[in-house]
Amino acid sequence: MWMQRMPSTDHQTFLNSMNPRFSLLLFLMAGLVVAFVPLPAPPATPQARTFEIDARQYAYSPSELQVNQGDTVTFKLISTDVVHGLYVDGYNVSAEADPGQTATLTFTADKPGSFRFRCTVTCGAMHPFMIGKLTVGTNTWLFRSIGLLTLAIFGTVISIKQKA
Repeated sequence: MWMQRMPSTDHQTFLNSMNPRFSLLLFLMAGLVVAFVPLPAPPATPQARTFEIDARQYAYSPSELQVNQGDTVTFKLISTDVVHGLYVDGYNVSAEADPGQTATLTFTADKPGSFRFRCTVTCGAMHPFMIGKLTVGTNTWLFRSIGLLTLAIFGTVISIKQKA
């Protein structure tokens, strides 16, 4: 007599049969790819960017600036108390402003990366700590962090399904 085979109710799914170490390795590799592989972002059109930077004893305001590669950057350095300078590491450009005066510094941000800008005139005891940061390039970490968050949620869901 021919027997009809009934499907088993205790069959394993792919998620349940996957080795937990292999799953962890798979998600670790995917996370590294999301974090470090360059994103295919179209280059931004270069534009003119102007920043007014207030310099006072021992700080610049704003102290962190973001521009795109190829932008023409103009710093208007405004000294509020004593003589201050501004030198951008990596670009070898500088300006110096007297109290109450404005000095203008213009250059093309053609090198990607993060560059310090610092005071070039000794303005007091804390002068060595008067620094700022210029970042040249696109901000891809927002998109990378969203990708890593998605991977973390997906990994958590799979981990929960494996334990069930």
